[in-house]
Amino acid sequence: MREARGYAPRLWALVGHALYRRARRRLRAGPAYRWRYAGRTPERILVAPPDLRLADPQTAADIYHGHFPFAGHVVEASGQSPFQIEVDNPAWLESLNSFRWLRHMREAGTDLAAANARALVAEWIAAHGSRISGLAWDPAVTSRRVIAWLQHSAIVLHGAEYPFYRSFLRLLAVQIRYLRVMAPEMPDGEERLRARIALAFAALSLPASAAALRSAVRHLSDELERQILPDGGHISRNPAAILELLADLLPLRQTFANQAEALPPALMGAIDRMLPALRFFRHQDGTLAHFNGVGVTIHNRIAAVLRHDDTIGQPLMHAPHSGYERMVAGGTTIIADTGPPPPPEVSRNAQAGCLSFEMSSGRQLFIVNAGVDSFGARDFRPLARATAAHSTATINDASSCRFNLSPRLERVVGTAMVEGPRRVECERIEHDGHQGFVARHDGYLSRFGLIHERQLVLSDDGGTLDGNDRFLIADGRPTSGRAADFIALRFHLHPDTRLHRDEAGHLVIESTRGGEWAFSCSGVDPEVEDSIFFAGLAGPQRSRQILLNFRASEIREIAWRLARIRGVPPS
Repeated sequence: MREARGYAPRLWALVGHALYRRARRRLRAGPAYRWRYAGRTPERILVAPPDLRLADPQTAADIYHGHFPFAGHVVEASGQSPFQIEVDNPAWLESLNSFRWLRHMREAGTDLAAANARALVAEWIAAHGSRISGLAWDPAVTSRRVIAWLQHSAIVLHGAEYPFYRSFLRLLAVQIRYLRVMAPEMPDGEERLRARIALAFAALSLPASAAALRSAVRHLSDELERQILPDGGHISRNPAAILELLADLLPLRQTFANQAEALPPALMGAIDRMLPALRFFRHQDGTLAHFNGVGVTIHNRIAAVLRHDDTIGQPLMHAPHSGYERMVAGGTTIIADTGPPPPPEVSRNAQAGCLSFEMSSGRQLFIVNAGVDSFGARDFRPLARATAAHSTATINDASSCRFNLSPRLERVVGTAMVEGPRRVECERIEHDGHQGFVARHDGYLSRFGLIHERQLVLSDDGGTLDGNDRFLIADGRPTSGRAADFIALRFHLHPDTRLHRDEAGHLVIESTRGGEWAFSCSGVDPEVEDSIFFAGLAGPQRSRQILLNFRASEIREIAWRLARIRGVPPS
């Protein structure tokens, strides 16, 4: 298969591991294992954990009237059960079967909303409760549903008759036993950790033995220690994963306190690391930096999570384990990707953005990466993951990473990253109030024999950002005398900016909210081309990009500068 040529061993090892796990999952979901999911039905739910995710009573009203707005897609039920409608949208189906939308019924707080919630749960039980199969019983979906049923059990069981009450508790217990068996066979990453969180919720919320709680805590602690890095990042290097996991871990911490149970040190340590990490990736306008799978940011969601950060301290400037750098001065924020790709097993959303950066001034983003369209067409995903969609350099229009693009293998391993930079080095610069870094990666070494090195330095007043991009051969020497390689250095602009030239011929980036920055460089005339910002709130938006084209054999390095003309005054 052409996509596998050159990196076949890593790809086929990934496929083999995935097929092995899938076979074990099928075995454990089959009749031979079905007996393991039978057992006693709990008498009651001891405590309903809190839910930090935003809720909207209007969504509850929409659902009542048969409009189901999930995952950026609206389905009209027209009097039918949503669980009986054929919908060709996996994200919508996952959201429907995850039941996180129960929070909207809770927020509505009416008897009508409670009755509607109960009716929809009863419809799911009728449609999927007697057979463990399909997307409804995918372990990742089941994890989210278990958490949602526990968190919103009060609204679901409000006014319920005894037969429904028992049926709800019986199916909840079956799902917990099923999840306990399936969790070890789940793919690595965020969803496996969420399964362990769900099982810890269950051990606290339902009558359970001390041994069951100890087992749930042990498995959760092991997963937290492995997946949450020492600087608070997630092994996937996706900043959005921190937000999503904190939205479950913080309620879990509160549930331990409500049940007067000792807080596991691994849980306490993970939360204490993750909250500053979330601040690390946030621009001043409240959005998350667009790296490795980050799409649209709902500002209130981050605020709801950060309210639980008791320290309210400044974020770290250096995240060496996650592979990112942050610089802040005079109202200017720079966040840069200076790390190697994540392990292939957790790289389904990873992007080829090594040495890319984003810049905001005040509450306006100026330089960005393209991000991803969280709920849009999948056809955009490969474009958004390419190096060209990031504010960094490409060589010969190639990406610094390669992904599995085989339709056949995608059903097994998804669009995992199968090749990328193996060595990424970064040195922090702190001198006379200036902040910056020098970083280099070898993602182009095997194909073009070049190493990309980037230096960024932010002045002490935040008014200038100086950049240098160099292209070296393996022993660190410049590229002089080598065959021509075409370099494209890109600076993607946020859609809320305008671009024009001043009297001196410099490009000026003007924010629609106020503020201007001038772009200048030496040795190359900057060009302006169209671009796409995939992470727009209403979907992909047209934008612009500044482009520097040159040959590495002719230009050893290129220096450029972004200088503030007006905007946020230095503090």
